[in-house]
Amino acid sequence: MTEEKALQVRPNTDRLWRPSLIVFISNACIMTIELVAGRLIAPFVGVSIYTWTSVIGVILAGISIGNYIGGKLADRFASRRLLGAAFILAGLASVSVLATVGAIGERGLPALAWMPLVGRMLLFVTAIFLLPSILLGVISPIVVKLSLQDLDSSGSTVGRIYAASALGSIVGTFATGYVLISLFGTRAILLGIGAVLIAMGLLFGRWLRGAAKPALASAVPLIAASALAAGPLQATLRGPCLRETDYFCIRVRDETRDDGETYRVLTLDRLVHSYVSLGDPRRLVYGYEQVGAEVLGYMEREYDRIDAFFIGGGGYTLPRYLEVAHPRSIIEVAEIDPGVTEVAHQMLGLPRSTKIKTTNQDARLFLLGLNPARRYNLIVGDAFNDFSVPYHLTTHEFNQLVRRHLTDDGIYMLNLIDGGELPFVSAMLRTLSLTFDWIYFVPVGRRWTDVTRNTFIVLASPQPINVERLRSFDGGDGVRNINQWIVTPEERERIMAMGDGTILTDDYVPTDNLLAPMFETAAR
Repeated sequence: MTEEKALQVRPNTDRLWRPSLIVFISNACIMTIELVAGRLIAPFVGVSIYTWTSVIGVILAGISIGNYIGGKLADRFASRRLLGAAFILAGLASVSVLATVGAIGERGLPALAWMPLVGRMLLFVTAIFLLPSILLGVISPIVVKLSLQDLDSSGSTVGRIYAASALGSIVGTFATGYVLISLFGTRAILLGIGAVLIAMGLLFGRWLRGAAKPALASAVPLIAASALAAGPLQATLRGPCLRETDYFCIRVRDETRDDGETYRVLTLDRLVHSYVSLGDPRRLVYGYEQVGAEVLGYMEREYDRIDAFFIGGGGYTLPRYLEVAHPRSIIEVAEIDPGVTEVAHQMLGLPRSTKIKTTNQDARLFLLGLNPARRYNLIVGDAFNDFSVPYHLTTHEFNQLVRRHLTDDGIYMLNLIDGGELPFVSAMLRTLSLTFDWIYFVPVGRRWTDVTRNTFIVLASPQPINVERLRSFDGGDGVRNINQWIVTPEERERIMAMGDGTILTDDYVPTDNLLAPMFETAAR
């Protein structure tokens, strides 16, 4: 047969489904790894635009390198054995992430404290996820090479393979984001990916002959499932999380503080979110909570009763304080993560019979769907998570929505975090001033100008607040924090004038950029 005739031989149509299936599965695995990567590293570096930028960039770099290497290997050594080896190595590399993420996160990151945080984070992600991405990227060029038997139909063959790989990426993305993480957790998913990839290597790699090939390939996922069901491995797969949800790695521990009281501590990703006294919800640890308690005391005196809406539940510290200290109050909470609410019920002392009404929904969506006539005299914004800010809750448009559901004499109380020259806080104050005529600024602590990271309470209202009366309240501990910490109107105006004049809107809300200086310095 001449070379020309050889090139015109039609491919075996019975094999066309195999290349499509192979790249479908490999690309689904790539996207699954990319999505679980952000959740896996969250307990060590938090969640922010910087973490996701690192993850996406490293995964894409790995795929690119793998495609290049795979093309070179395919030209020289294209074979089913090479394809099988690539799958098996990719499976082993994926499973190895379970060991490397904890080891590097707990020991490697502290050793790199001298590096800028963004560089440290990029190196962290690269060390864990680059190799699996490269090995998965090797697969597609080998599949293309093995599939091309006829130049006349090469376009349709390659197009079909590309379409299958894109479809695999889509299915992997939706399945992981909507189903797999909440159903299995990230670590079990990685074990499953490793099992599937190794099984693919055995099935398509011609390592085995006859009935042994499908039998052993089928046995690998079954062995992985059996191992997953084993108690010790389940504990290992759980990693640092008590419970892993679509939003957070949730951890709970007990801690005895200097006052001799033992508190239940809630950590979301890497942020210590709440200290909860199971015996007395009126015990508050954080300064911003004590300021909040003083505001509640003021409102109890000024209003017939407090009608409050909390943006974010977390450990339910302040809602529970309000329920116990001011029992006539009406309390509603929008907590986006039902897993957080359930942990609060199970471990943080929130009784099932509580009068606190919780809706597990994004706060902005909740307010958008609320009856226009429903108004609160207190709305509390406390949805920070470490360095991550839900930016859609910071904009002028959201403030307008809050105002529509706030009484004319009501208070919008926000808990903010910033440091240094306060670029984020100043932008928030400017943005709030477009909606609320009266704004009061309460730094938590007296040395807030000397620290790289601090908490701030902002009180915004359509009507003036009786500041002198507000100063007279304490949170039940005899200490009047607002009286010590509230800044003068002149100081507030000075802070508001800082920065570049940014107004936060739905079209332009650079919260991550505004918090970048604090993000960098506070993590060193």
